[in-house]
Amino acid sequence: YQPAPLSEKTLPDTFVVQISVLYKVPVIYSIVSGDEKGYFIIDSSTGIVRTRKNLKLEDFPVVFNVRATDSSDANIFNQVSVTVEVIDVNDFPPVFPSSLVEERLEENLPPTQIGQLKAQDNDTGRNGFLTYGILSGDRLKFRIDEATGILYSTASFDYEEEPREYQIVIYAEDDGIPEKKRGYCTVIIKIID
Repeated sequence: YQPAPLSEKTLPDTFVVQISVLYKVPVIYSIVSGDEKGYFIIDSSTGIVRTRKNLKLEDFPVVFNVRATDSSDANIFNQVSVTVEVIDVNDFPPVFPSSLVEERLEENLPPTQIGQLKAQDNDTGRNGFLTYGILSGDRLKFRIDEATGILYSTASFDYEEEPREYQIVIYAEDDGIPEKKRGYCTVIIKIID
């Protein structure tokens, strides 16, 4: 048996899986090994497995064995293994070290690297994997590398022409499950004479 993965936030007494056998007389279900930390409980007559307590992600996957025993003869039984996986919930949004960054850009430069924006995400795995993008601002004059967070100009600027300052909002988005989370940073780019 391999039931659907449980969330690390699954509450005690949550249904996990129902074990069933084809047999003429009633059987008694029991967990016989593999659940050393006591995460699961089984109803001896229905074979329904439920969580007994809060789950710790680092203890999973758990593989435990369930035995179905003939109710009139303990020497007649069969066993099956149950593999339960737990998925990490996306707990944290990405966070930039500062919500406001000021960058200076000299006029008359060809398209160039302005700076790198790095966010932190305290989740692990795909929940902590970040991509970057521009939420608002002049997308014709600026771009961001979605993998590295490096901000580039895509045009040359003239100090004598307006505007001399640009504001763009950058986001970092994780690849979280069940939902993605974002963090934001505003970048002020000042054109320098």
